[in-house]
Amino acid sequence: MAEKISPAVHAEYERIHASADFHRLRSTYRRFVVPTTIAFMVWYLAYVLASNWAPDLMGTKVVGNINVALVWGLLQFVTTFGIAWAYARYSAKNMDPIADDLRGQYEREVER
Repeated sequence: MAEKISPAVHAEYERIHASADFHRLRSTYRRFVVPTTIAFMVWYLAYVLASNWAPDLMGTKVVGNINVALVWGLLQFVTTFGIAWAYARYSAKNMDPIADDLRGQYEREVER
């Protein structure tokens, strides 16, 4: 069941949603997420395509029984954690202050 909100609370939400700060927050979010997602997907798809169509490259031994495919596959995990770490830092620096300010505005208006 959806939570019922008052018209005043809804109006305040709509006001904040239409504000320049909210649009700046969304733009800042997209500026990180869109290029990072595209870069990661290209990186991942290159791995999948190379695994399928370049078996000689992927089977090349690096050290002992460790081949390029294994190293590349493990780097997918490293990349994922790197992106999460970078996003946390980016968000804390660029997005959290804006979001905190918007949340404060909303809470002050709703408490009236």
